Amino acid sequence: MKMLRAPLLMIGLLLCSQGFAATAQQEKMTTCNADATAKSLKGDERKAFMSTCLKAAPAANDAGKVLTPQQEKMKTCNADAATKALKGDERKAFMSDCLKKK
Repeated sequence: MKMLRAPLLMIGLLLCSQGFAATAQQEKMTTCNADATAKSLKGDERKAFMSTCLKAAPAANDAGKVLTPQQEKMKTCNADAATKALKGDERKAFMSDCLKKK
């Protein structure tokens, strides 16, 4: 019986930790559901609304999320590397130098 406690505890912890992090799709589902409820949609109208809402592209910058300074730097360096058409080791070296700069 004691041998089962540790594996069961580990499995339980893994399952619980996955439940706390909402994915982008789950957030989108929550938002679309709230919008459909606010519009008092029922039946086929609600199904059609949910379908189009969930298929819609996210708003600019991933639904208004603010990028961290590191993410901004990564985005800028990546764009610069793309305009210079760098590949392989040359791109890695450029990205490393670019991200180290302030």
